[in-house]
Amino acid sequence: MVKRLTPWLLAAPATLLVLAFLILPVGSTLATTFLEPKGWIAPYVTFFNSGVRRTVLYRTIEISVITTVLSVIIGFIAAYVVAHVPGRLKSIMIIAAVFPLLTGVVVRSFAWLILLGKNGILNSALLGLGLISQPLSMLYTEGAVIAAMVYLFVPLMILTLAGVLEGIPKDVLEAATSLGATPFGVFRQVILPLAMPGLIVGAVLVFTGSFTSYATPQLLGGEKQMMMGTLLYQRAMVTFDWVGASTVAAIMVVVTFVIVFLMTRLARRLNPMVA
Repeated sequence: MVKRLTPWLLAAPATLLVLAFLILPVGSTLATTFLEPKGWIAPYVTFFNSGVRRTVLYRTIEISVITTVLSVIIGFIAAYVVAHVPGRLKSIMIIAAVFPLLTGVVVRSFAWLILLGKNGILNSALLGLGLISQPLSMLYTEGAVIAAMVYLFVPLMILTLAGVLEGIPKDVLEAATSLGATPFGVFRQVILPLAMPGLIVGAVLVFTGSFTSYATPQLLGGEKQMMMGTLLYQRAMVTFDWVGASTVAAIMVVVTFVIVFLMTRLARRLNPMVA
């Protein structure tokens, strides 16, 4: 009897912490949106009847998906290089990849303000080379937000994929080549399926981080490129519309779960060994 209860007793503290600090707060937030006197779906009707809020939601999904795709591509290439370089150089490259994570998100976002501003480094370089006659307006655009997001999250993809790619046995790759597989065939039929678990984990981390981001969209996108995180802050801390803020939070939770579910389904289709 004691042996049967031991796993449950060991898991009980962590379970209680998750229940107290994650499930209950999220549950209470969702419950708030269904207790409105106007109707249990009234806050959601109000949200989706607003063209501005629908635009913010679609923009957030679009930016998050683009950021995820670019981060996966860049991170996969970088991680593949890291996984196949000699030991000492590999350590240096991993340190270089991790180094941006040692600074705060706000600091890294401010760096992009310096890079993309009208008097910034990029405009000054283009003017100096004679490629443009006047500074370009690169700040407060969707492109600026995406560029900064990709810069923020590519290190996560590299860290997630480097170990996975390094763990692929070289014998398997050599066997596929000896059986007549082309380099692309080796990548598609061997490397990609074996790396799929790491790809999905990294993509989920990048998407959820992008979708819930606040500082980067606020600094580089402003009101013109408002995202859901900024809208949530505005509802809660500026207008003190707690029901509206809870509605935004609930929609963000649902969208995140849906995207994670779709990514998992895609991974299972590409690699049946993914749980």
